[in-house]
Amino acid sequence: MYYLVYGFFYLLSLLPLKILYFISDIGYVLVYYIFKYRRNIVDANLLQAFPEKTPAARKDIAKKYYHNLLDSFVETIKSFSVGKNFYSRHCLADYSIFDRYYQEGKSCQMHPAHQFNWEWYNHHFAIHMKQPSLAVYIPMTNPLFDKLFYRQRTKHGSIMLPGVNMKESFSPWKNKIHVLTLVADQKPGDPYKAYWFNFFNKPTPFIKGPEKAAREKGCPVVFAFCKKIKRGYYSAEFIPVTEDASQLPEAELTRIYIKALTERIKENPDMWLWSHNRWKHEWKPEYGELRQ
Repeated sequence: MYYLVYGFFYLLSLLPLKILYFISDIGYVLVYYIFKYRRNIVDANLLQAFPEKTPAARKDIAKKYYHNLLDSFVETIKSFSVGKNFYSRHCLADYSIFDRYYQEGKSCQMHPAHQFNWEWYNHHFAIHMKQPSLAVYIPMTNPLFDKLFYRQRTKHGSIMLPGVNMKESFSPWKNKIHVLTLVADQKPGDPYKAYWFNFFNKPTPFIKGPEKAAREKGCPVVFAFCKKIKRGYYSAEFIPVTEDASQLPEAELTRIYIKALTERIKENPDMWLWSHNRWKHEWKPEYGELRQ
């Protein structure tokens, strides 16, 4: 079954992007208008984040978001067959900060967000960084698709570390130069083990893992955010935050990240993953301090 499904996606990936985007447009109509996939979550999240905007303005963001979501899906399919040069044509980034860390013999952490198209940049990082590119991921519940996308995501050199046993999977890399990518806007599974900050007008939990790992290693941290230049073309922005995360007070790195993330979302609101139920948990005093 695995090879049958892989063969289907591979053959589909051979279609020109123009045709894949036509499929995306059809998918948008089905997902947004017919099936209304997570429309209630998207609408509620946008109302939470942008109460000052008119309903028409929020609806416009939602429509653009669903277009980006479907585009990301077909772009991921395209990844099954394209080579390294494809990503150099479609993704832009200045890797000089990572080159410097490589020359200095320093490992570092990169904290991106759920912005489109993270799948393409996973390959772009691995292709253009001089040091190994490590990324933490959550295995899919379906073993077939987990194997399928693991193969796709690692084909150009990305090293995927399963988050379910992070300590064990990272162990071989502790004393080797690397860039470790930890998506920092994940919703924590346990609200008691989170930093709580006001994020878009509401108390919101953020996972402690990315900051904790950086502070323990005393390593540099770089934030990464994406912009869409036009359909099928993206640019990445790398923001050096600290040369030694252990020198920052606890929760300060997360605070800085949230401020930067908020600014980028406001600049390009349709690029963030609004169908994610980000405000599922309501803050309670027993969860811990609500930071500002």
